Amino acid sequence: MLSWLQRGQSRSGAWRSALASDASLEQAIQDLDQQASLRGFGMADLAVVFVSTSFASELSRVLPLLQRRFQATHWLGCCGGGVIGVDRHGQSCELEQQPAVGLSLIRLPGAILQPFHVDLQNLPDLDGPREPWCQLAGMSRGDAINGLLLLVDPSSSGIKDFLSGLDYGFAGVPKVGGIAAPHGGAGGSLLFQDRLCTGAIGLAIGGDWTVQAVVAQGCRPIGPVFEVQEARRNVVLKLRAHGLETTADGQVPVACLQEVIARLDATDRELVRHSLFIGLASNSFSLAPHSGDDFLIRAIVGVDPRNGAIAIADSVRVGQRLQFHLRDGSTSRAELQHLLEQQRRTRVLPLGAFCFACVGRGRGLYGEPDVDSGLCRSAYPELPIGGLFCSGEIGPIHGVTHLHGFTASWSFLVPKEAHQSAAVPSPPPRS
Repeated sequence: MLSWLQRGQSRSGAWRSALASDASLEQAIQDLDQQASLRGFGMADLAVVFVSTSFASELSRVLPLLQRRFQATHWLGCCGGGVIGVDRHGQSCELEQQPAVGLSLIRLPGAILQPFHVDLQNLPDLDGPREPWCQLAGMSRGDAINGLLLLVDPSSSGIKDFLSGLDYGFAGVPKVGGIAAPHGGAGGSLLFQDRLCTGAIGLAIGGDWTVQAVVAQGCRPIGPVFEVQEARRNVVLKLRAHGLETTADGQVPVACLQEVIARLDATDRELVRHSLFIGLASNSFSLAPHSGDDFLIRAIVGVDPRNGAIAIADSVRVGQRLQFHLRDGSTSRAELQHLLEQQRRTRVLPLGAFCFACVGRGRGLYGEPDVDSGLCRSAYPELPIGGLFCSGEIGPIHGVTHLHGFTASWSFLVPKEAHQSAAVPSPPPRS
């Protein structure tokens, strides 16, 4: 039965979310205070705040205004191109490119919650010991943590090193989050405890609670899998494929792409004009057949007509596998629906969820609002959710944390005991 889920609470935890869209920041926060979902919640262990960039000039006022009305031990959040949440009627809602404030109040008895702020200009050595990476999150040992929530200022550099270092310090721990949206205001984009800041902020979650991640990239492959034969940094110079009769070893990428396009139908050829991407194999050099979630989707950032090379938004190595991909609303919808159904079948009822979605999703991808959040609510009716339209999404693929684009990266918070019982099947009864 889902009775506890429908209230956003369990015997040991509670989660309430609300969303307000008034053009006045003070009025929007007053609206949150008056919504039934938050009324009478009392002291929260964690308050997560998402604000649209419509309030960029007032970001420094967000936490003080909220903290006059709501109580929580830990506060964190950021601004984005839109806010995802639950409206006053209990419906999932995605407010894109308009004033919006979303607030989630969460109570987690038995949890270890360690908020942290990181200056990305002074990261530990990736070739050194793992302890300094654990200490970034305020922890002396990585094995005490079950999940990490991460938010990054868009002005930051070194984000990939930051994620690699956290994977080093907290191996196998799900890490989910996003990059805040750029804006013209001063002081940064991140809301942390009682201040506005830059760099990166996060929350280490341990104890009786854990995080489960769902990452939907929203693309489908076209043509064969290629092997990179020549590359320089992020530029692919030569490819080889076994699936195209006329493709010889050392073919330039543009020629390979032209052969792939020639085999597409008219609808897909039109998609190539504005929705073409490259997938890099996550198990980069494996000769085994690939499935759809084996690829990291990356944007094509340039084509050199002189030599037929293609530049992509990631580094490429010789021997790595890649495949061209197309992105469309029906593919994205079907993929997320499938992944959420897989998540639901684990029979672990989440307390709530955060969604970090690319600003290119939403209405621009689907032609209608509230699709990603609505799919989640179809899998988990009345689940409390909060979220953000990001400038980059953070989430794991095959246990490795990546910075994505065009993705919806979900973080489900579940009781650790339920997570373990679902992940480890009971032994069969003895005869």
